[in-house]
Amino acid sequence: TIISILDSVSILKIHYSRVPYYTSQCMWHRMCSVTEFFLVGLSKYPELQLLLFMFCLITYMIILLGNSLLIVIIILDSRLHTPMYFFLGNLSFLDICYTSSFIPPMLTIFKSGRKSISFIGCALQMVVSLGLGSTECVLLAMMAYDRYVAICNPLRYPIIMHRVLYVHMAAWSWIIGCLTSLVQTVMTMMLPFCGNNVIDHFTCEILAILKLTCADISMNVLILTVASTVLLVIPLLLIFISYVFILSSILRINSAEGKKKAFSTCSAHLTVVILFYGSALFMYMKPKSKDTKASDEIIVLSYGVVTPMLNPIIYSLRNKEVKEAVKKVLSRHLHLWKI
Repeated sequence: TIISILDSVSILKIHYSRVPYYTSQCMWHRMCSVTEFFLVGLSKYPELQLLLFMFCLITYMIILLGNSLLIVIIILDSRLHTPMYFFLGNLSFLDICYTSSFIPPMLTIFKSGRKSISFIGCALQMVVSLGLGSTECVLLAMMAYDRYVAICNPLRYPIIMHRVLYVHMAAWSWIIGCLTSLVQTVMTMMLPFCGNNVIDHFTCEILAILKLTCADISMNVLILTVASTVLLVIPLLLIFISYVFILSSILRINSAEGKKKAFSTCSAHLTVVILFYGSALFMYMKPKSKDTKASDEIIVLSYGVVTPMLNPIIYSLRNKEVKEAVKKVLSRHLHLWKI
């Protein structure tokens, strides 16, 4: 989502410089359709394959364990049946699905060297990863609104954030993200590829796919840019406005203890937002260089797996209720085990 805003113009320039060549090639070959793709990202550095395999495997196991444990804790402890933890459960489930869409195939590439992926498999990976990335942007904005109501209108919080509302907020986050992704993926995969099926990336990322097509992609880039603006800029603006009001309310609290308690209720979410947007903007707004392509790909890989790994850790370490719930569930199960 973040990449598409920053790189769509450059993709148009690269694409149109290659269209005449691909089109002429397709005119002289019968087989111009593509049935599979080859992911060649980081393949020029075989010495990194084992290291990347171990890094992704360990990180993926931590993601599955941490986020699954957080979901189970939220379900088992009735004190966590609140809007904030409902959104957090959705975020943890989203992180599990997002990383599961690309890390297992990537592990196969690093371990066996088999770099091919079927056309259908590539489309599925694209729609899932793009959809869940878009959903997370909207979901983080919903969580910011929840924190705004909790701090700025604490007495009306149970009335405003009732069950029907926060369930609909989470549902629409998923619907908006998935529908947008489905439209963009269908429009991309319907384009002709003229036999060009080598993706210079380690996943079926939509911008990398668009570079392979041999047709007019101006409409694709336009829709991608508009969707990215709506799903990135607007949620980020809503988060910013929410925290302006939150900070204003916190500063009006007289006691230091009250300020600390109020800030602690939103510090974990604010940390996740800074990590999610900050690391991505750092990666894609820094100057590009051909000499740093490998390091750029490693940073992109790290961003995709490290952020979902840190989310449950942040919410566990910075949230007293979660830590108490973990202790309660563990003590209960240890007691049953002894019996």
